[in-house]
Amino acid sequence: MLFDLDDTLLNRDLAVDKMFSIIIEKCYEDVKYSNKNEMLKKFKEYDSESYGYNDKTNVFESLFDEFPPTNRLPRDSIQDFWNLHFPHCFSINPTTRNIIHTIKKHVKVAIITNGSTQRQKAKIMNTNLNRFFDTIIISEEVGCSKPDRRIFELALNKLNVKPEAALFVGDNLELDIGGCQNANINGIWFNPNMKENDTDIKPYGEINSFDRLLSYFNE
Repeated sequence: MLFDLDDTLLNRDLAVDKMFSIIIEKCYEDVKYSNKNEMLKKFKEYDSESYGYNDKTNVFESLFDEFPPTNRLPRDSIQDFWNLHFPHCFSINPTTRNIIHTIKKHVKVAIITNGSTQRQKAKIMNTNLNRFFDTIIISEEVGCSKPDRRIFELALNKLNVKPEAALFVGDNLELDIGGCQNANINGIWFNPNMKENDTDIKPYGEINSFDRLLSYFNE
């Protein structure tokens, strides 16, 4: 069983909330509650626009331009600030951890994630996910990224598993589900927010909570 990392195994939205709190503490003083909510909303918008890009400088700069800080981070230090703090903002849901532990007793498990090697490894190590997985594939490290079929095939080769014997679980229809289908792997769409599927991609299955994975595992 193969898994995406961000917004599948780990809740990235909660991590962004924590990262915003760090920015407030570092760069601002005496922010009113109502202003803080508006700032967080904008920060999440800027982050969403930059999702998939390693450089987060523009996310900070956009926030600082709209809400001038007391202590503005120098532009050339922003990326290092993000790389240092953001991986530590992640935590794993105990239910997710227990389900992975249960599945691992019976089948091989792997992570396939897009992103920078440094940040993705830090997230995985800080949440102790490395203890559970037989192999971990990070796009920057291997030179290809989802939805390229090669990154999925690389994981299958490392696990010595055929496509028809694997399932991939991910939250992104295009990158995760469409990508694994490119490699002839059945994809389970993790959709906790019950988003509407307005694409032509048809997942093998859909779950809105991690415990529902066990029903597919039994199949």
